[in-house]
Amino acid sequence: MSDGRPSGSAPDHGSPAHPSADPPARGWRTRYHDAQTRYRGFRDGLRHRPMVDRCWRWSIGVLGTLIVIVGIILIPYPGPGWLVVFTGLAVLASEFEGARRVLHFARRHYDRWNEWQKQQHIVVRLLLLAATGAVVLATLWLLDVFGLVSDWLGVDAGWLDSPLEPFA
Repeated sequence: MSDGRPSGSAPDHGSPAHPSADPPARGWRTRYHDAQTRYRGFRDGLRHRPMVDRCWRWSIGVLGTLIVIVGIILIPYPGPGWLVVFTGLAVLASEFEGARRVLHFARRHYDRWNEWQKQQHIVVRLLLLAATGAVVLATLWLLDVFGLVSDWLGVDAGWLDSPLEPFA
């Protein structure tokens, strides 16, 4: 055999061919830095082609804006509204310096708001929760979700229908 093993011996799959062949343990920071370096190389390649670069920036702008809009709509609802907003801003920040500044501003104020809420009395926090619930219920009513569900269940309650004509 040409691999240096005696004839008829089983291959040793557990040990590497060379002791230094094991890749070093890589943490998330190293992987993030590597991905960032690859992205920068990709973007540098696009910058040399103005039409492709312009299309790329437009695509990122449209995608990031749509994600931010969906996130803003989701903010009052239970779930990842703010996470979606910050994701959209991060997408935009990958190409636009203004979006990067807005992202840092929004994250700073979001963190300040959360710290302020944590310091408040339980009554204030419950009032904030009730206000959020009222916003959710009002938007569901305006979007005629309650009217739709009442129609499905066969309940005749006109007050559940939206007052807005396109949704009613």
